[in-house]
Amino acid sequence: MSEARTLLADGFWRNNVALAQLLGLCPLLAITTTLVNGLALGLATTAVLIATNSIVSLIRRALVPSVRILVFVLIIASLVTTVDLLTNAFFHDLHEILGLFIPLIITNCAILAQAETVASQRSIGEAALAGMAAGLGFASVLIVLGAFRELLGLGTLFSGLELLFGDGASGVELSLPFDGMLAFVLPPGAFFGLALLIALRNYLRTAPEAQTRQTVVEDPS
Repeated sequence: MSEARTLLADGFWRNNVALAQLLGLCPLLAITTTLVNGLALGLATTAVLIATNSIVSLIRRALVPSVRILVFVLIIASLVTTVDLLTNAFFHDLHEILGLFIPLIITNCAILAQAETVASQRSIGEAALAGMAAGLGFASVLIVLGAFRELLGLGTLFSGLELLFGDGASGVELSLPFDGMLAFVLPPGAFFGLALLIALRNYLRTAPEAQTRQTVVEDPS
């Protein structure tokens, strides 16, 4: 159980793909104009991470070291193509919005890093759990950044939710009493939002340590 908690905390928080490793920033910055876009890409990336880690873990003992990276890339490309085709078939309108950024999941170094450093060395259960943690950590950043930019840039929240969950979700959209600021929809808003999230994570990680050091200094006994 402690190993599972370690894997979850490591993938979701301590080594968060976007905030700690700074990987996958191209789709992260480009697609997060709305919460729904971020959620959709986050779910797709999480599915690919879990499937890739599971497959690599299953075949890890049969891998030839000299071609392992090629095999990893082949597995990732096959899974991303499958996700892309399924998205186009069942969520066509959303697929049109996400466009090239679903195929670009192939180039996300975090997936290859997970295959190399985690899945090729662990059992299938641990590998799948680590992939899920890393995917959910990445997805959470996409969702939070997408919500932040949508709120301040468009003055809405949950816009386009019906593209992902059907017509029943069309009434969930929230409209704020202002039209938003264009800067947050444009690329500078993405960089600004990501910088705030990185700063917040660093503060939350260092604040307890700083408090502990201050307590020790004040009470040396």
